[in-house]
Amino acid sequence: MTYLLLKYLHLLGAVVLIGTGAGIAFFMVMAHFTGNVSKIAGVARIVVIADFVFTASAVIAQPVTGVLLAREVGYHLSEGWIVLSIILYIVIGIFWLPVVVMQMRMRDMAERADSVGAPLPPQYRALFWTWFIFGFPAFGAILAILWLMMARPPITLFG
Repeated sequence: MTYLLLKYLHLLGAVVLIGTGAGIAFFMVMAHFTGNVSKIAGVARIVVIADFVFTASAVIAQPVTGVLLAREVGYHLSEGWIVLSIILYIVIGIFWLPVVVMQMRMRDMAERADSVGAPLPPQYRALFWTWFIFGFPAFGAILAILWLMMARPPITLFG
């Protein structure tokens, strides 16, 4: 029973990470391309909340359930596919943490512009495109982790 519960929670965390990440990206991009400052501000507010409620929760749950699941099944954390998964997870964090900050800054810029009826400042557009580009390595890394978790290939990293 413990195994099934841990596996369920681990899979649920992966689904939340991928789903929330894809959803956030989709809605931010769609709002951005409307050019409507009010819509951008509203969507950015929701995106920031979603990242803190859903993504952050899953980010914490994944390594906890992963380690417990590996222990339950008898995998060593030094197995190649697990080590690569951990490295990729760190890569995701390296890109995700700045993205959260960028989203808060874009939200703040859009809210300020909306409150005075002004267009978005040029800094918003530069920040948006940086945010957009940062999503690709993070999303690619999560897809690679999914493959590693499913395939568990025999990768030898250490002697």
